Parts: sequence; structure tokens; C-alpha cells
Amino acid sequence: MSTDLTAALARVRLIVKARSMKRILVVALLVLAQVVLVAPTARAGPALPSPTSWPLPGAPLVLRGFEPPEEAWGSGNRGLDLAATAGSSVHAVATGTVTFAGQVGGRPVVVVTHGAVRTTYVPVRPEVAVGDRVRPGDRLGVLEGSHCADQPCLHLGLLAGDTYLDPMELFTTDDSRTPRIGDGPVRLMPGSVAEQLRERIRSRTGGHGFLLPVDGPITSRYGMRTHPVTGEVKLHDGTDFAAPCGTAVAAPADGVVTAVEYDFALGQRIVIDHGHVDGSHIQTALNHLSSQNVTRGQRVTAGQRVGAVGSTGYSTGCHLHLMVWQDGWLIDPLDWF
Repeated sequence: MSTDLTAALARVRLIVKARSMKRILVVALLVLAQVVLVAPTARAGPALPSPTSWPLPGAPLVLRGFEPPEEAWGSGNRGLDLAATAGSSVHAVATGTVTFAGQVGGRPVVVVTHGAVRTTYVPVRPEVAVGDRVRPGDRLGVLEGSHCADQPCLHLGLLAGDTYLDPMELFTTDDSRTPRIGDGPVRLMPGSVAEQLRERIRSRTGGHGFLLPVDGPITSRYGMRTHPVTGEVKLHDGTDFAAPCGTAVAAPADGVVTAVEYDFALGQRIVIDHGHVDGSHIQTALNHLSSQNVTRGQRVTAGQRVGAVGSTGYSTGCHLHLMVWQDGWLIDPLDWF
């Protein structure tokens, strides 16, 4: 075979190969275009409303998260169970229209539609009517009864059509999958810890006969934590109970009021000396109050109203901060109560 013929055949092979590669490239580009155009549509969910706010006052405490059942009729948790107190004010999480306010299965329910999704609030005695427009934080009604068997709680649901979604998505930042409320994280309690705390709340009285000063969920325990106002990692020197501002605060036991004062960090506070109890000298302090109804030197009895829940001092919301000293040493209140 001549050199010219060999060279010509080589050029033909190169042309054929190039054309084949071109076809392959075109096909690959078409496939890639389909992936780019179709895939986001398959992944996209319904548009969620924004901005949003939590439906209960104070820092949220999630007792049970979203646990969708494997089957539509199966058991699970189709929303969030949020710790609350009886009669708590319940608020809309986002702008929308009230589309239901009434009874379902004997329980009061409010439903708000936000475009493609709707939020449900159970059990809530409605103070709104169908057709009312609401914005984030607008009052929908009050907690009446409880969704949880062992303590007052609000069940918040999120649906798109007949599909249940995780309500936590409403409160999740775009740049992080960490749920947040304002500038602080949501507290998600392990089941075992939550059950222990619920048992203490149910009994209200500890082994030493002391009465919890308010009937509300525990939102922060004694121990090291990041301070929600200052950002410092320091000892949280007491136990926080969530309750609406103005809720009556009771003396935990008989005693003498030794201080009625204002502290820059702890706000309006009352300190009570309970004398010697079961071999130990016990003192308690009730902090962040909105009002003080006793005077220094006054004798008080267990259960007597001494003040009201507030948010004075370094505080991010209505709650009571309970402190306990045993023989002069600051201790975990739940070790005594």
C-alpha cells in the first residue's frame, strides 16, 4: 500500500472518530441538561412562609420532635410537641388566613393556611374566626387541655395537602440546619431527661416537702451553659421554669424573707431563709420577677404568693429562675426539690 493511501485512510479514521466523539458529546450534554432542569423540580418542596415566630411565649422546649409514621395509618408524631402551661397564649407562626377554628374529635383546633402549606394548633380554644388574616405573633387563642398525656403541651403541625411535614423546617436558618429562636438555640431535651423533669413537675413537691414555686415546664437546668444574653460559657446557677409574665410565684416552704431587691443580672428578686430542714440550712431565691409582694423580715408560709413571674435583669423571656443554697453552698435545685 502506498504512503499516500495509508495517510488518506488515517485521515478518514480520524474524521470518523471525531464525528463519533461529537455525537457522544452532544448526547452527554443533552442528558446533563435534563438532569440540571429536572432534578431540582423533583427535590423542591412547597414554599414555606417567612418570616416566622414560635407559637408560645418564651424560649421553646421541644418535648417530642417530628416522627412521621412508616405508613399513613401508623403511629408516630406528625408534628412538634412544645412544653406549655395551662392557659398559655398561642400565636400564629406566620402570615396567613384562618381556615378552621373549631372542634375535631372533641378537641379544639385552629388551622392557618399560608399559601401552599398550613399550620395546625392543638388543643387551642380559638379567639379567631375563619377568614381572619393573621401575622407572625398574632394571638390565635389559649391552650385548653393538652396534647401530651403527662403535662401541658401544644402540638404544632405543618401540612402540604395531605402530607405532613416537619414544622422545625419553619424555624431553621438557611445557612445551617440548626433550629433557632431569635439569637438562641432551641432546647431539645433527651427523652429520659424530659421524663424525669415531667415527673418532678407532676408531683410539684420534692422529698423535703418543698413546693415548686410555679407550675411550668423546666427550660434550663443547673450547670455549665452558654449564657443567652452575654454569650459567655458559665455556670447556670439555678433552674428555669417557663411561665407567662404575671403568673403567681409561691414561697417554696415556710421561712423569713431576707432580701427584696433588684440585681443587675437577676432583676427583681426575693431571697427566703427556710432555716434548718432535714439537717441542712436551706435558702432559696426567686429571680427575674415582675413584682414583689413581700417585705424584708416578713414571715411567709409554703404556697403563699410572694411575687409574679417576669423578665427583669438579664433575661430573654418570661420565666422564673430558682436558686437554692444548702449550708451556704449553691446547689442544683432539683437535687433538693
